[in-house]
Amino acid sequence: MKNKILFVLCLLSGLMFINAGLNKFFNYIPVPEDMPEKTMKMFNAMMEITWLMPLLAAFEVIGGILFIIPRFRALGAAMLTPIMAGILAHHFTLGDNLIMPFILTAILTWVIVENRQKYLPMLQKK
Repeated sequence: MKNKILFVLCLLSGLMFINAGLNKFFNYIPVPEDMPEKTMKMFNAMMEITWLMPLLAAFEVIGGILFIIPRFRALGAAMLTPIMAGILAHHFTLGDNLIMPFILTAILTWVIVENRQKYLPMLQKK
């Protein structure tokens, strides 16, 4: 039962990251007109660095796909961790709604804890 719940949560989270990444490539979700000025400044600054958004989008799409597939879930979690840290930092500094970032972080943390054996070789001293 735990594996089925984890799969559904990873599927939904992975689809959210894939959607966010594809939106960075194709801009199919319109930007709200009532976006706070601080948020617009931050997005404009990120757009000034021309290679940043395509790189972030590619990592979100690839990481989201890997996060859905149980065999590659640990790799997907490793790819999505720095992105999730940036999302949390963004929401903390701008005072946005923190519910969804906390939920995604909890799911990501659960996956990392469940796959901790796969990360141990990276942490062992040779």
